[in-house]
Amino acid sequence: MQKMFEIQERKTSADVVFDDQYEPIGSLNLLPGTKISETEIATRFAISRQPVRDSFSRLSNLSLLLIRPQKATVVKEFSLDGIATARFVRLSVELEVMRKAATLWDGSLLAEFEENLRIQESAHAAKDIDKLHEIDYEFHKPLCHVGNSDFAFDTISQNKAQVDRFCVLSLTSARGIRQLIDDHKLILSQLSQNDADGVCDTLRLHLSRLDDTITAIHKSHASYFEN
Repeated sequence: MQKMFEIQERKTSADVVFDDQYEPIGSLNLLPGTKISETEIATRFAISRQPVRDSFSRLSNLSLLLIRPQKATVVKEFSLDGIATARFVRLSVELEVMRKAATLWDGSLLAEFEENLRIQESAHAAKDIDKLHEIDYEFHKPLCHVGNSDFAFDTISQNKAQVDRFCVLSLTSARGIRQLIDDHKLILSQLSQNDADGVCDTLRLHLSRLDDTITAIHKSHASYFEN
């Protein structure tokens, strides 16, 4: 009954199934190669299989699921080429967003960003990795609004999905969390000073912090990657 209530309260049943699968894939609760049953999910939500197919298609478009005709659908393995492409596109778009945001910054959203940072510190103290991952997403999204580029976040989020699973891994260390929060604080400070060059340099560093995590996981868990 609870699942049916959620479906009625939210946009569509496909949206609910998408969210239900996206979260465990993104948080690595479902590891690469894990089989996912369309029939089981449809039964669990008491819906037809079409909304499940629709949600699977969306997840496939984000390179999170591998749909194989006549075979089981599985959580997609990591692709080094796919990750490199996604990171390049995201950096290119978000650099332009940041440059515009620094130019247009008027302080109107300062309180919202400061509250976001306060929640980040609280989640850090509580060692709440899921909350940190969520609030990191919520820090970057309004930057597009500040830069008068709301449309750009669709591109950013689509490419962000490719590497979100590595973001979760990078947040398992105290050092990684501290760097994330300090980067965000510096970004906000530079925006407040309309420092376009500085904020772009910080963003480059911020997004490059996954390099070591990706290299380490590729070395220690080669089976998670495409051959």
